[in-house]
Amino acid sequence: MKLHRSVAMRFAAALALAPVSLATVPVVPAHAFIVFDPSNYSQNVLTAARSLQQITNQITSLQNQAQMLINQARNLASLPFSSLQQLQQSVQRTQQLLGQAQNIAYDVQQIDQAFQQKYGAVALSASDQQLVSDARSRWQNTVGGLQDAMRVQAGVVGNIDANRSEMSALVGQSQGATGALQATQAGNQLLALQAQQLADLTAVVAANGRAQALQAAEQATAADQGREQRRRFLAQGAGYQPGNAQMFYGKN
Repeated sequence: MKLHRSVAMRFAAALALAPVSLATVPVVPAHAFIVFDPSNYSQNVLTAARSLQQITNQITSLQNQAQMLINQARNLASLPFSSLQQLQQSVQRTQQLLGQAQNIAYDVQQIDQAFQQKYGAVALSASDQQLVSDARSRWQNTVGGLQDAMRVQAGVVGNIDANRSEMSALVGQSQGATGALQATQAGNQLLALQAQQLADLTAVVAANGRAQALQAAEQATAADQGREQRRRFLAQGAGYQPGNAQMFYGKN
């Protein structure tokens, strides 16, 4: 009987203490528990990777656009070098030498007038003094033409050194061009240099041709004048008459 009473008392005491122990256990809400979802995590990682790739592509595109603008700016940059003034000076020097032609210049009307007066057929009524004067004038024209040709040749030779310096500078500018426009402008200036050299060559050919033409015209007119002077010489007397000539006189 005592045993049953002891057990009952213990059970009652446990029941009395049970609410107190349960009251001390904290109650956690259901939504406060963290649940790891592998599939959702993978999807989030893929989305972040795609976003990062898009941002990287946009940065690369902006870099390409910036480089394209830089290249366009280089292609549109003008060449900071011009040989135009030097080439014009060379052409001007050659033109001045041609403009200093003596007696008969490079003028069509002046040439026609000179040939009518001094290089045409010798006038039968011209005096001997006039014939000599015209011959001397033609000789002076020929000598002047030869001198003019040599002066033009000397001027063209003098331009060679300046052309060499300009060519070297233009080739350097062409090789160091930063864009298409600079390369094109350097090429155009090289073509201008070639045109200037061709102009010098044309001037030399013209000066030499003028000198040769004056010399040939003088020879042709001199031949005609020689025939006229021979005719006048023969017409002045009876010409040569044969006769006896005694060279030594003997003593009587």
